[in-house]
Amino acid sequence: MTTGYQIKEQDGLYYLTLQIVDWVDVFTRPVYRDIVIESLQHCIDKKGLQVFSYVIMSNHVHLIVQSSIGNLSGTIRDLKKYISKRIIETVELIPESRREWLLNQFRFNATKHQRNSKYQVWTHENHAIHLYSNRFIAEKIGYIHQNPVRAKIVENAEDYLYSSARNYASLPAMLDVEVLTLPVVTVK
Repeated sequence: MTTGYQIKEQDGLYYLTLQIVDWVDVFTRPVYRDIVIESLQHCIDKKGLQVFSYVIMSNHVHLIVQSSIGNLSGTIRDLKKYISKRIIETVELIPESRREWLLNQFRFNATKHQRNSKYQVWTHENHAIHLYSNRFIAEKIGYIHQNPVRAKIVENAEDYLYSSARNYASLPAMLDVEVLTLPVVTVK
């Protein structure tokens, strides 16, 4: 089922929410978060993805991104497909206490859609919101960075390793992003 949250301008700046099916908390383990970081880096290096802000939470990822080659939908599709494949491989390979449960969740969700084969890790939507003003962009960056604070994972946004809040605070970061200089908008 499609919503109005689609990427219509392939070279536009978008706020995306990529959600794991059934809100399964797969990203509680660093090994899976690292897969997302490596995959984003590959898309930056090889597919023209520009990342301006991100956070990896336990069951979803928020991004502010743009495609320098005008193919954002294709890049995000490939990103999700690759991350899915790597997550499944990793669940099957490492000592994972939730292996059977995770694979069952992903298998069950695959049965709900014809376009899936064996597993479905992500929901089919990206909850894409086109960002059209500096104020709106600043608001979404603030929202992204405050996610781990609101979840009570960290006290300060820049303390969360899997977020671009570290980039914006000029601290060593897991992923290099293109830091935007915008008016400050307070988000709680």
